[in-house]
Amino acid sequence: MNQQVTYFQNLYLPQIEQTLEDYLGQIKGQASLKKAMQYSLKAGGKRIRPLLMLASLCALNGKIDQNSLQVAASLEMVHTYSLIHDDLPAMDNDDLRRGKPTNHKIFGEALAILAGDGLLTNAFDLILSTKLNPHLQVKLAQNLSRAAGVQGMVSGQVADMAGQGKQLSLESLKKLHNEKTGALLAYACQAGALLAGVDDNLVAKLSKFGLEFGLAFQIYDDILDVTKTTVELGKTAGKDVVEAKNTYVALLGLAGAKQELQATLSQATDVLADITLMGYDVTLLTGFLEYFEI
Repeated sequence: MNQQVTYFQNLYLPQIEQTLEDYLGQIKGQASLKKAMQYSLKAGGKRIRPLLMLASLCALNGKIDQNSLQVAASLEMVHTYSLIHDDLPAMDNDDLRRGKPTNHKIFGEALAILAGDGLLTNAFDLILSTKLNPHLQVKLAQNLSRAAGVQGMVSGQVADMAGQGKQLSLESLKKLHNEKTGALLAYACQAGALLAGVDDNLVAKLSKFGLEFGLAFQIYDDILDVTKTTVELGKTAGKDVVEAKNTYVALLGLAGAKQELQATLSQATDVLADITLMGYDVTLLTGFLEYFEI
């Protein structure tokens, strides 16, 4: 990523981590459950979603404060829950995540499920514990529930499992990943816009940018799965091929997937160009697109 994004990440990533640590430290609960939750939260990761939320807020001239950090941290809690559950034997059955043994390998399946449940549920408590206007709290919580639930990520996960061993059309694959991956990234940008207090038109444009970013993120992940090693990825490489999953590489070939990635990034750039015409500086968000280097 470029210097501006690196500076932004170095400034706000520690604050996101501290917000997560402070929240998990102060809630009461079974010690074993909290330990399992903290294990996956502290396993590292790029924190793309909360950083993108805060970057969207900044791009729209909003202020990053403790309230926005809590909203960003709540999104990371939802994302981490999804990874714990994705890795379970009943789902992707993975042994490695972020370069470390997956949650169920350390704590067992039952506690891993409950750790995911705890992260998901308490993410909404974290939003509702902010000092934001109650109407904004409700809007953020509602939109997150839709992005993470049946109208978004969970349906995408079901479609992903149902499509295993079958060949989906490109249109069906895009729909799957707009739900599974894109919904939370669209919410990240949407939440940043809501926190900035901009009008509905601009909220919709930021959501569109996040959806395109999410699609690019998934295509890029599919490319990395066949071009990088397990050590480089921090998770099992080549697993999509072994399990006959629907990926952009499987459907379009490696060259075709790279072309699709470039087309998606072009769509994202067009959205940012529209926002620029509205008088906003989106260079920070443009910098986030440099994540997709091939």
